[in-house]
Amino acid sequence: MQQAVVDAGRPLPQLTDPLEVELQVSAIVGPFAGNEELWEVVVRHLREVPSRRSAALLTALAHLLPGRPGQWAREAAGQQQEPPWDLKNLTFGECWIGDRSIDAGYLALLCSYAYGDVPHAMVFMIDEISGGLTRHAFLTRQVGEALERLKQQVRLESITAEAAHWLLSRSYDRFERRPGLGFGSDVHHTRLVARRRIKLAMN
Repeated sequence: MQQAVVDAGRPLPQLTDPLEVELQVSAIVGPFAGNEELWEVVVRHLREVPSRRSAALLTALAHLLPGRPGQWAREAAGQQQEPPWDLKNLTFGECWIGDRSIDAGYLALLCSYAYGDVPHAMVFMIDEISGGLTRHAFLTRQVGEALERLKQQVRLESITAEAAHWLLSRSYDRFERRPGLGFGSDVHHTRLVARRRIKLAMN
């Protein structure tokens, strides 16, 4: 498992899109994010073998891993060169909510973000029948198109980024307590991407 995680960092120095970095790392390391023993070994290895790959993977892990592993990665990344992309340049845009909990049993959330002047959005479907669990979470770079499609399905209202991500925080807390339920693979693949935005919005 350790080698698989380290190998996942191989393409990162060649990437220029910070969003692609987040997606690749989240999809690979998300299932093991809470394994402190694993990350202690991985971070120590990357620190002891400095390279462009080590620096890039440590930087990504510093932004995406929760708790102590993220702090370990942050400290180790500070001792190596910076990668060609910047995950610190994330900004928040508009958020929209649509409530179909009465007739269809779900809430829809669209939250927009940007790296520099390049926008993207995450769209979440929250299952109110199952206690507010996130059933689907996908990412799109076609923000305007996604918003228009969502408007065709549900009446949308503007919501602050803080309020939207508070709802998501509660939903992901429930999801992480019950990871064996039938969620879409998109929820698992993008979980660390979503969790990072939740943390930034609520701090």
